[in-house]
Amino acid sequence: MFAAKSPSIPPLSFSEKSLKCPNYCLKLRLPFTSAHPANKNSTHRCLPCIRSSLSLDLDKSVTEYTPAQTRVDILAESLPYLQKFRGKTIVVKYGGAAMKSESLQASVINDLVLLSCVGIRPIFVHGGGPEINQWLDRIGLKPNFLNGLRVTDASTMEIVTMVLVGKVNKHLVSLINKAGATAVGLSGLDGRLLTARPSPKAAELGFVGEVAVVDPTVLRPLVENNHIPVIASVAADEKGQSYNINADTVAGELAAALGAEKLILLTDVAGILEDKDDPGSLVKEIDIAGVRKMVSEGKVAGGMIPKVNCCIRSLAQGVRTASIIDGRVQHSLLLEILTDEGAGTMITG
Repeated sequence: MFAAKSPSIPPLSFSEKSLKCPNYCLKLRLPFTSAHPANKNSTHRCLPCIRSSLSLDLDKSVTEYTPAQTRVDILAESLPYLQKFRGKTIVVKYGGAAMKSESLQASVINDLVLLSCVGIRPIFVHGGGPEINQWLDRIGLKPNFLNGLRVTDASTMEIVTMVLVGKVNKHLVSLINKAGATAVGLSGLDGRLLTARPSPKAAELGFVGEVAVVDPTVLRPLVENNHIPVIASVAADEKGQSYNINADTVAGELAAALGAEKLILLTDVAGILEDKDDPGSLVKEIDIAGVRKMVSEGKVAGGMIPKVNCCIRSLAQGVRTASIIDGRVQHSLLLEILTDEGAGTMITG
């Protein structure tokens, strides 16, 4: 049977792959054939901690629990979530840190492909602010913002379209295809997917638009054939004038039009915080009334307000749940969809 070594033995090197129990009294080294005290002050017995942290069957030898067995156990535990979401549409807005970091980008792409492979129907919506700024800088145009929105004159709109539709979109399609799924790149202009209208502040913002109409006809055969639509947040009005539209807004309106099961916004924060200065005050789940109260109390402010409003609008139009999750966390999509813990804040109707 499994027995911990005496406290006199030094703890394992942190350079080795290992797990710690929740009580921090044990450190378990792969392939879980031995245990060391995590520190010299550890006093807990090992077996209860092993049971609580790894849910081991203590009638079996611990040597039977290989990394492969652990992975299989984790997959088995995800079955209820896979059953719940199989055949359902999930709209994911991609941006922020997850778009800037290659490792996070790979994590998101792999999550997306895995979800598609198990029968979930993801739709991927993206912006591309940092890349737009780089190209504006290349041609000597200075980015201008008003209340967090890009001021978009005719020259800037041309660059926005070029970068979002021609570069970022096709790069993401290529990554998804390379990872083993089949992606199709679109913008709001394709198939009249989105019809835009000018922002009420068009005089100040230029060609910044809002979503006037969504026609998801072009998406349905793609989704039904297990393709992943990748959508750039650019659309045109009825006269053919192109507009730059906030990607969160596009994702929310598409989720509503498609009757999506879930809307997910990847962000650079942990989610909605009860205290914006305390990262540990994450609100895991809240309803529309609760989040509106937080906005009125000033607990939700700044750039989080448009994200929250986007979620509320989509929920009011029939989306089941909307989540604002931490895109800085590896595999945050899988954490949000396939676990109870989630990876941010889920808002319900």
